[in-house]
Amino acid sequence: MKKIVLSLLACTFALASSAQTNWNVDNTHSNVNFVVTHLVVSEVQGSFKTYEGKVTSPSPDFNNAQITFSVDVNSVNTENEMRDKHLKSDDFFNAEKYPTMNFKSVTFKKVDAKNYKLEGDLTIRSVTNRVKFDVTYGGTTGDGYGNTKAGFQVKGTINRKDYGLLWSKTTEAGGLVVSDEVSIAINLELVQAK
Repeated sequence: MKKIVLSLLACTFALASSAQTNWNVDNTHSNVNFVVTHLVVSEVQGSFKTYEGKVTSPSPDFNNAQITFSVDVNSVNTENEMRDKHLKSDDFFNAEKYPTMNFKSVTFKKVDAKNYKLEGDLTIRSVTNRVKFDVTYGGTTGDGYGNTKAGFQVKGTINRKDYGLLWSKTTEAGGLVVSDEVSIAINLELVQAK
């Protein structure tokens, strides 16, 4: 009887292990973007060009997947060299002292066939806060080169001052030159590790 139980446990473990998949971010087909309000009346868009991420999923539908993601702060790009230099300074990211932003998931829950809720810890300038994102699953498919790909859109909002990005000025009318809230939009294409 004991042998049967051990055999069943071994089979269960083997099936669980085989169901787990590992994925890496395909940087060529992904992008990390942000938007802030400028002078109350318009928006400034930016992106980060260098980043990496890994996903470990216990099931084909990615429910309860574990996610880690890091961004090279020095890769910030707003299409304006002076502004990018300011963002890298101690007024904002202090890229010299804190060169990366890091995210580690706590939960990734499936809401329906296409929508998920992602919650995790985001660290900027050594300050860590719990954040939530809405995630849309685009599907999983082959790419014609023997790779399996999966697509996701991640959206959310954070307050930059929660992470020590405190620089602020006001307009003559009293509005903020740069908003405290930062909208984040990440398009991810994952490639399954072989």
